[in-house]
Amino acid sequence: MKNKILLTACCLIACAVFIDACYANDALSVIHSRKSVRQYTGEKVSRDDLVTLLKAGMAAPSAVNKQPWVFVAVTDGATLVRLAEKLPYTKMIVKAGACIVVCGDMSKALSGAEREFWIQDCSAASENILLAAESMGLGAVWSGMYPLQDRVDHVRSVLGLPDTVIPLNIIAVGRPQGVEKPQNKFNEANIHWEKW
Repeated sequence: MKNKILLTACCLIACAVFIDACYANDALSVIHSRKSVRQYTGEKVSRDDLVTLLKAGMAAPSAVNKQPWVFVAVTDGATLVRLAEKLPYTKMIVKAGACIVVCGDMSKALSGAEREFWIQDCSAASENILLAAESMGLGAVWSGMYPLQDRVDHVRSVLGLPDTVIPLNIIAVGRPQGVEKPQNKFNEANIHWEKW
Protein backbone atom coordinates (compact mmCIF):
# COMPACT_ATOMS: atom_id res chain seq x y z
CA MET A 1 0.00 0.00 0.00
CA LYS A 2 2.85 2.41 0.88
CA ASN A 3 4.49 1.69 -2.48
CA LYS A 4 1.26 2.52 -4.34
CA ILE A 5 0.91 5.79 -2.42
CA LEU A 6 4.55 6.66 -3.08
CA LEU A 7 4.20 5.79 -6.78
CA THR A 8 1.01 7.86 -7.05
CA ALA A 9 2.70 10.82 -5.33
CA CYS A 10 5.69 10.59 -7.68
CA CYS A 11 3.39 10.47 -10.70
CA LEU A 12 1.47 13.52 -9.49
CA ILE A 13 4.69 15.47 -8.95
CA ALA A 14 5.98 14.48 -12.40
CA CYS A 15 2.68 15.54 -13.98
CA ALA A 16 2.76 18.88 -12.15
CA VAL A 17 6.32 19.55 -13.36
CA PHE A 18 5.33 18.61 -16.93
CA ILE A 19 2.24 20.85 -16.84
CA ASP A 20 4.30 23.76 -15.44
CA ALA A 21 6.83 23.31 -18.26
CA CYS A 22 4.05 23.31 -20.86
CA TYR A 23 2.49 26.50 -19.49
CA ALA A 24 5.88 28.20 -19.17
CA ASN A 25 6.57 27.56 -22.85
CA ASP A 26 3.04 28.42 -24.01
CA ALA A 27 3.76 32.16 -23.90
CA LEU A 28 6.91 31.74 -25.97
CA SER A 29 5.02 29.55 -28.42
CA VAL A 30 2.38 32.25 -28.92
CA ILE A 31 5.03 34.97 -29.29
CA HIS A 32 6.91 33.00 -31.95
CA SER A 33 3.69 31.98 -33.75
CA ARG A 34 2.34 35.53 -34.06
CA LYS A 35 2.08 36.86 -37.59
CA SER A 36 0.53 39.81 -39.36
CA VAL A 37 -2.70 38.47 -40.87
CA ARG A 38 -4.19 40.32 -43.85
CA GLN A 39 -6.29 37.52 -45.40
CA TYR A 40 -9.55 36.72 -43.59
CA THR A 41 -12.49 34.37 -44.09
CA GLY A 42 -15.11 37.06 -43.43
CA GLU A 43 -16.52 35.13 -40.46
CA LYS A 44 -17.81 37.39 -37.68
CA VAL A 45 -15.85 37.90 -34.49
CA SER A 46 -17.95 37.54 -31.34
CA ARG A 47 -18.35 40.28 -28.78
CA ASP A 48 -17.00 37.86 -26.15
CA ASP A 49 -13.83 37.35 -28.19
CA LEU A 50 -13.39 41.11 -28.55
CA VAL A 51 -13.87 41.60 -24.79
CA THR A 52 -11.21 38.93 -24.16
CA LEU A 53 -8.81 40.81 -26.46
CA LEU A 54 -9.59 44.13 -24.76
CA LYS A 55 -8.97 42.61 -21.33
CA ALA A 56 -5.58 41.43 -22.59
CA GLY A 57 -4.84 44.93 -23.88
CA MET A 58 -5.70 46.48 -20.53
CA ALA A 59 -3.40 44.02 -18.73
CA ALA A 60 -0.39 45.80 -20.28
CA PRO A 61 2.03 47.85 -18.20
CA SER A 62 1.90 51.65 -18.37
CA ALA A 63 4.06 54.48 -17.09
CA VAL A 64 3.10 55.37 -13.51
CA ASN A 65 0.15 52.99 -14.06
CA LYS A 66 -1.72 55.82 -15.81
CA GLN A 67 -3.38 53.43 -18.30
CA PRO A 68 -3.97 56.23 -20.81
CA TRP A 69 -5.58 53.91 -23.32
CA VAL A 70 -9.11 53.78 -24.65
CA PHE A 71 -10.36 51.40 -27.31
CA VAL A 72 -13.05 51.51 -29.97
CA ALA A 73 -14.19 48.05 -31.05
CA VAL A 74 -15.90 48.11 -34.44
CA THR A 75 -17.96 45.31 -36.01
CA ASP A 76 -20.43 47.33 -38.08
CA GLY A 77 -19.72 46.65 -41.76
CA ALA A 78 -20.53 50.18 -42.93
CA THR A 79 -18.16 51.69 -40.36
CA LEU A 80 -15.40 49.27 -41.34
CA VAL A 81 -15.83 50.31 -44.98
CA ARG A 82 -15.73 54.02 -44.06
CA LEU A 83 -12.57 53.55 -42.00
CA ALA A 84 -10.85 51.64 -44.81
CA GLU A 85 -11.75 54.20 -47.49
CA LYS A 86 -8.98 56.69 -46.65
CA LEU A 87 -6.51 54.39 -44.90
CA PRO A 88 -4.28 52.79 -47.53
CA TYR A 89 -3.02 49.91 -45.40
CA THR A 90 -6.23 48.91 -43.62
CA LYS A 91 -8.37 47.61 -46.47
CA MET A 92 -8.34 44.16 -44.84
CA ILE A 93 -10.58 45.30 -41.96
CA VAL A 94 -13.64 45.02 -44.20
CA LYS A 95 -13.08 41.28 -44.70
CA ALA A 96 -11.74 40.77 -41.16
CA GLY A 97 -15.14 41.54 -39.70
CA ALA A 98 -13.86 43.55 -36.74
CA CYS A 99 -11.20 45.98 -35.68
CA ILE A 100 -9.97 47.54 -32.51
CA VAL A 101 -8.82 51.15 -32.64
CA VAL A 102 -6.23 51.68 -29.92
CA CYS A 103 -6.22 55.29 -28.74
CA GLY A 104 -4.46 57.44 -26.20
CA ASP A 105 -6.65 59.55 -23.94
CA MET A 106 -4.65 62.70 -23.24
CA SER A 107 -6.85 63.51 -20.25
CA LYS A 108 -5.34 60.40 -18.59
CA ALA A 109 -1.79 60.82 -19.90
CA LEU A 110 1.15 62.17 -17.93
CA SER A 111 2.04 65.84 -18.36
CA GLY A 112 5.05 67.69 -19.72
CA ALA A 113 7.76 65.74 -21.51
CA GLU A 114 6.36 62.54 -20.00
CA ARG A 115 3.10 62.97 -21.93
CA GLU A 116 4.55 61.02 -24.87
CA PHE A 117 4.75 57.87 -22.75
CA TRP A 118 1.14 57.28 -23.88
CA ILE A 119 2.61 55.95 -27.15
CA GLN A 120 4.63 53.30 -25.34
CA ASP A 121 1.72 52.42 -23.08
CA CYS A 122 -0.74 52.00 -25.96
CA SER A 123 1.87 50.07 -27.94
CA ALA A 124 2.23 47.60 -25.07
CA ALA A 125 -1.56 47.22 -24.98
CA SER A 126 -1.59 46.69 -28.75
CA GLU A 127 1.01 43.92 -28.57
CA ASN A 128 -1.00 42.20 -25.84
CA ILE A 129 -4.03 42.27 -28.14
CA LEU A 130 -2.01 40.81 -31.03
CA LEU A 131 -0.64 38.00 -28.86
CA ALA A 132 -4.04 37.26 -27.34
CA ALA A 133 -5.55 37.03 -30.84
CA GLU A 134 -2.87 34.53 -31.84
CA SER A 135 -3.50 32.45 -28.73
CA MET A 136 -7.25 32.36 -29.52
CA GLY A 137 -6.78 31.21 -33.11
CA LEU A 138 -7.73 34.63 -34.46
CA GLY A 139 -5.76 36.64 -36.98
CA ALA A 140 -4.74 40.23 -36.39
CA VAL A 141 -2.57 42.96 -37.86
CA TRP A 142 -1.57 46.41 -36.61
CA SER A 143 -1.90 49.38 -38.98
CA GLY A 144 -0.43 52.66 -37.77
CA MET A 145 -2.33 55.96 -37.66
CA TYR A 146 -0.38 58.32 -35.42
CA PRO A 147 1.55 60.57 -36.13
CA LEU A 148 0.14 60.92 -39.68
CA GLN A 149 -2.38 63.73 -39.22
CA ASP A 150 -4.56 62.89 -42.24
CA ARG A 151 -5.08 59.35 -40.91
CA VAL A 152 -5.70 60.57 -37.37
CA ASP A 153 -8.25 63.10 -38.64
CA HIS A 154 -10.03 60.48 -40.75
CA VAL A 155 -10.36 58.02 -37.87
CA ARG A 156 -11.46 60.82 -35.54
CA SER A 157 -14.13 61.87 -38.01
CA VAL A 158 -15.51 58.37 -38.70
CA LEU A 159 -15.60 57.36 -35.03
CA GLY A 160 -16.50 60.73 -33.51
CA LEU A 161 -13.44 60.79 -31.27
CA PRO A 162 -13.06 63.83 -29.00
CA ASP A 163 -10.02 66.10 -29.42
CA THR A 164 -8.42 64.63 -26.30
CA VAL A 165 -8.30 61.14 -27.86
CA ILE A 166 -5.58 60.25 -30.38
CA PRO A 167 -5.88 57.04 -32.43
CA LEU A 168 -2.50 55.24 -32.41
CA ASN A 169 -3.42 52.28 -34.60
CA ILE A 170 -6.13 50.04 -35.95
CA ILE A 171 -5.89 46.32 -35.30
CA ALA A 172 -7.83 44.19 -37.77
CA VAL A 173 -9.27 41.08 -36.08
CA GLY A 174 -10.83 38.08 -37.78
CA ARG A 175 -10.66 34.43 -38.71
CA PRO A 176 -7.47 33.89 -40.72
CA GLN A 177 -7.47 32.10 -44.05
CA GLY A 178 -4.16 30.50 -43.02
CA VAL A 179 -2.11 32.13 -45.77
CA GLU A 180 0.34 34.00 -43.56
CA LYS A 181 3.04 32.13 -41.65
CA PRO A 182 5.19 33.31 -38.74
CA GLN A 183 8.66 34.59 -39.57
CA ASN A 184 11.87 34.03 -37.67
CA LYS A 185 13.04 37.61 -37.10
CA PHE A 186 15.91 36.78 -34.76
CA ASN A 187 19.10 38.50 -35.89
CA GLU A 188 22.14 38.16 -33.64
CA ALA A 189 23.68 41.23 -35.31
CA ASN A 190 21.10 43.34 -33.46
CA ILE A 191 22.45 42.27 -30.06
CA HIS A 192 25.25 44.03 -28.17
CA TRP A 193 26.47 42.65 -24.85
CA GLU A 194 27.45 45.00 -22.03
CA LYS A 195 28.20 47.98 -24.35
CA TRP A 196 27.98 48.98 -28.03
